[in-house]
Amino acid sequence: MNHTRVAVIGLGTMGSQVLKTLAEEKGVTAVGFEQFSPGHDRGAGGGESRIFRSAQFEDPRYVPILKRADELWEKLEGQTGRQLRNMTGCVLMGPPSHPHIKNALASVTEYGLEYDLLDQKQMKRTLPQFTMDPDDMAILDHRAGMIRPELTILSTVLLAESLGAEVRRNTQVLDVVDTGTGVTVVTDQGSHEFDRVVVAAGPWVNRLVPDLRGTLSIRRPISVWYAPRPGTRLPSGPAFIRLGPRHFYGVPSPDGISVKVGLSVVDHLVVNEPNDRDRPITLEDLAPFNEILEGYLPTLQPDPIRVTTYFEGYMEDARPVVQAAPGSENVVVLAGFSGHGFKIAPAIGEIGAKFALGNASPVDVDFLHRDIAAPV
Repeated sequence: MNHTRVAVIGLGTMGSQVLKTLAEEKGVTAVGFEQFSPGHDRGAGGGESRIFRSAQFEDPRYVPILKRADELWEKLEGQTGRQLRNMTGCVLMGPPSHPHIKNALASVTEYGLEYDLLDQKQMKRTLPQFTMDPDDMAILDHRAGMIRPELTILSTVLLAESLGAEVRRNTQVLDVVDTGTGVTVVTDQGSHEFDRVVVAAGPWVNRLVPDLRGTLSIRRPISVWYAPRPGTRLPSGPAFIRLGPRHFYGVPSPDGISVKVGLSVVDHLVVNEPNDRDRPITLEDLAPFNEILEGYLPTLQPDPIRVTTYFEGYMEDARPVVQAAPGSENVVVLAGFSGHGFKIAPAIGEIGAKFALGNASPVDVDFLHRDIAAPV
């Protein structure tokens, strides 16, 4: 019986899900290449927590992808025997006139999602840890909560191995060459031949798909953890996202002793390489966080108890690349999720695996397709 040999480059947020999905397919030999170890904290899967939400403020067309991801998250937890999500809800805050608030309202109404609209009095009574601006409203997304990213990636890779996938840890891929009849994967430990390849290299993708240079930027987000002020309760409750006029988000930590706060893309440092960790975090870097705590999160003590960084790929239009590589029918690229990818990772993993095997996507992703040309 002939087998289709498929390589997955990068076993992080998306690559781990692709590998697991391929390992479930009959007649497929799946091999994953990871330059570090599964579940490392250097790429977009670092930082202890990510937000899962159903309400989509980017574009309501993401909702069907999210619904499929929700189904696959439940399946993945059953397969791994581990709790990978904590569904505590997520509150979206901002002025009703803000485009993101309008998009979120459109998504929850069009797709019949479970949500509550909260006015100023309701927010003060039920979620007093947040300060609201005078014209603010809030959307409480019930089908939402916190994801454990590192545990998810590691658990998914181990599951893929148990299903028959081969995992090559600590192996750096140097080049991916489409020969027309197959693909050669060149690594620091030798070359390998495959029928198809999925490149899911996160912030390292520009090295392997140079046509993305100029449209995909590498950014260094900062996450900061804060404990509650003396005399206040330990952090609990939903994850939260303020959409305007200042964009930031936060997630109560799984251990219940702090809250992680993160900023919008406009506050992320652009770097040349994701391995560039030499620049220290300064007081100037933390200034936006201090402003946020003073203006909107009064119950948090403004002395950080933990600060960390990681790296992500951002597209200019914030829409990810989920398609064949430029000029190649044998290489699929999953990249540039712009800080919004982890919640839909199982669905994107399924889509990437389908594309690698020449099959159609189970949900509509045509709106994500674009022409990618190498910079002149």
